[in-house]
Amino acid sequence: MRLLFIRFSSIGDIVLTTPAIRCAKQQIPGVEIHFLTKLAMRDLVDSNPCIDHFHYLDKDINKTIAALKKIQFDYVIDLHHNIRSWKIKKALGVKAFSYQKLSIRKLLLAKLHINLLPDTHVCDRYLDTLKYFNVTNDGKGLDYFFPAKNTFTAANLPTSHQAGFIAFVIGASYYNKKMPVDKWIRLAQQIKMPIVLVGGKEDMVDANLMAQANASSIYNACGKYSIQESANILQMAKLVVSHDTGFLHVAAALKKPTITIWGATSPALQFEAYYPSQTTTPHYNAIVPYLPCQPCTKQGDQHCPQGHFACMQNQDIHLIANKVKEYLLIQ
Repeated sequence: MRLLFIRFSSIGDIVLTTPAIRCAKQQIPGVEIHFLTKLAMRDLVDSNPCIDHFHYLDKDINKTIAALKKIQFDYVIDLHHNIRSWKIKKALGVKAFSYQKLSIRKLLLAKLHINLLPDTHVCDRYLDTLKYFNVTNDGKGLDYFFPAKNTFTAANLPTSHQAGFIAFVIGASYYNKKMPVDKWIRLAQQIKMPIVLVGGKEDMVDANLMAQANASSIYNACGKYSIQESANILQMAKLVVSHDTGFLHVAAALKKPTITIWGATSPALQFEAYYPSQTTTPHYNAIVPYLPCQPCTKQGDQHCPQGHFACMQNQDIHLIANKVKEYLLIQ
């Protein structure tokens, strides 16, 4: 049996597909698994031993479709469920199973605060697409695989950070999912431990401000490394503090203790850090309590609809710092 899994992006969403891929590979006898994603996401998947063949969409979807039509797929497992994946399913003409995005229910929660969402993480909804094959969740959590020739080591970091550090994932795709820089600076000052900042080039301005304020303790790695190299940094970290963003899920896949700082979104949207069912890894959701406006968006936005940004401005930095210290003592 030949299955084509589709998930084009983004970092977190692709990592969140790994339980479905692993369970399918291990539970369907003789299955051959193909995976289609964006070329830019290649680093996230091409070391996954549960995937037999990789396909990458660059710019021309028609070229991708032509290549896929040469392969006799038995089924398509659509874990993206958008117009592009619909075009591919239509072109291939085989039975397909698509995950339920529950977009209307998420919108009702974000805009009217009516919660009709089932109590299931997105990973479980991905796995639901495989019920036809009697695939069940093995409870082992997320996967992240590094290439066999992985040359990134602690030696790539400053000497001051090679004995141990905390990773701050300071980026996010939207403004109202990001904690203000001054609060990150205060958090770093309360922790008193080496810190590595993880993010993209778009986070360089904030990262530079943080590094300047805590020059002796902070190493700014934002925009300097690839996805794979940034994942290496998370693997070396003792603990990861992150916004609701892709590298949070990489950290969870690496079984790292995590503290998630929630802004415009919330765990109610079912994208919180996902761990094995029997995990002992500590993880905490830093969320301002009793905010009637949270969540205010399904994925994030470039402004606060209420104008006060209380979900981030009222974050308890002292509490987060104490959680960091508590989790470090557990290790």
